[in-house]
Formats: sequence, structure tokens, C-alpha cells
Amino acid sequence: MKQVAIFTDGACKGNPGAGGWAALLRLEQGGKTHEKELVGAEKETTNNRMEMTAVIRALAALNQPCAVTVCTDSKYVIDGITKWVFGWQKKGWVNAKKEPVANEDLWRELLIVAKPHKIDWQWVRGHNGHAENERVDKLASDAALDIAKQRG
Repeated sequence: MKQVAIFTDGACKGNPGAGGWAALLRLEQGGKTHEKELVGAEKETTNNRMEMTAVIRALAALNQPCAVTVCTDSKYVIDGITKWVFGWQKKGWVNAKKEPVANEDLWRELLIVAKPHKIDWQWVRGHNGHAENERVDKLASDAALDIAKQRG
């Protein structure tokens, strides 16, 4: 099974507002390092949606089951996928306040794209000098700024 490291981040200019997301996929194979950057943006979104979208798009880009380490500075994503989502599913996608779960569409999509893989979820402190996190943070922020300019 291939081992892939994924680094993700999301950014939003206003929350809600123009948002960007980015992911760096890294595969070490045959003594070589292969990297791929994925970047996208939405005109009107939230920071949490961008954080989730980055992970979803990165996992969806894998074309076979892999052992994956996902590094993100989003506790929302990590707590959601490792703790909260299973209770939400059992309760019919309502939260502890008996309200609809925010971003249910993305949680459902994340469950689907995560299923084929063995994933180790790792939280990294944002804006703390972690090279890959800084890299995807800049890509996501630049994407958000670019789409904000297009919005006018």
C-alpha cells in the first residue's frame, strides 16, 4: 500500500466570504519524492467549508487505496471526522443541540472519499513555522484573494 502525506489548509476573506483551499500531496517512491499541489476557491463560503474541501479534494485525487497521513491545522476537521461524525450519523445528522449538522454535505462526502484509505489524522499548529502548512496556507490565502478580486 502506497504511503501518502497530505497537507491541507483553507482560508476565508470574511467568514462567510471569498474562500480558498489548498492541498499538497507527497508520495515517496523509489527513492524519489513526488508532489502535487491542488488549489481551488469559492466566491461565497466559510473557513470550515474550505478546510473540509481541501481534505476532500486531496483524498479524492488518490486513485487507489493508500496509507495516508493527513496534516491539517483545523481541529474542526479532525474532531469532526474522528469523534463527532459517527454520533451525527446515528442521530440522523443532528447535533447535540438537536439542530441540523453544519456542512452535512461535506461531512458525507468526506466519509465517502476517506473510506478506501487507512488515514492517520494529525493536527499541526497553524502559523507556527511548519513548512508544508505554511505552503498550503499561502496557496489557500492567495486563492481566496484572487476570487475576492473577481467578485468585485
